[in-house]
Amino acid sequence: MMISPETYYEEYLQGKSQSTILQQISLLKQEIVRLKEVMESDENSPKAMIMPSPLTRIKCNREYLEMAKLALEEAGGQYELTDEEMRDLSFNARLADMHRFILEIGGFFNGYTKYKYTISGDRVLFDADHSFYLKPSNLPVYEPFSREEFVRGIAALHIGEWKERYENLYVLDGTQWSICVEYEDGMLPFEIYGSNAYPYNFEELIDFLGIDNSDIDETGDDPGEEEE
Repeated sequence: MMISPETYYEEYLQGKSQSTILQQISLLKQEIVRLKEVMESDENSPKAMIMPSPLTRIKCNREYLEMAKLALEEAGGQYELTDEEMRDLSFNARLADMHRFILEIGGFFNGYTKYKYTISGDRVLFDADHSFYLKPSNLPVYEPFSREEFVRGIAALHIGEWKERYENLYVLDGTQWSICVEYEDGMLPFEIYGSNAYPYNFEELIDFLGIDNSDIDETGDDPGEEEE
């Protein structure tokens, strides 16, 4: 059973020594890593079906971790970022200069769809192209987000922590996907690729972008996790 971050702080952190708080930090990180591995490598196993869902537990543990960082500071300690956390902070910092976010997903038999979210001033303009079908020329401009909403939503997904490649070598054809983030200032784009394997919160990205899951499911296995 999950408890609130405030209750976690009171029971496990408040007034504790630096060593005790560091031990809690280590346990929280280990649990987050374990839950990610459950979702990415064996998401259909009984372990992944336990409620609350692994994704919910990851989010709760992230909140506990923030409380632990605060408690460590209060105890006179200093939190040291991991390489993964530094990558995520760097990715999120670069979102201020993001020009376009592109998700391409599909398969050999059903074709690929490229979903493009282009930042223009304070707006985000959406467009999509399919490799098999011509797009009508009279489609209206669709603005699903403001710039602030889009940047905040992408940052909350911790994409900077994702691996560069996700591959299931035991599945042929199926579903391939890629993400490309282009920047205004000429920086090299940020790119991630996957083939029949997905980051732990990939479905959360799909939901945030407003993409119809049924379109994706036709190209291969369902990449997502059960609803919370």
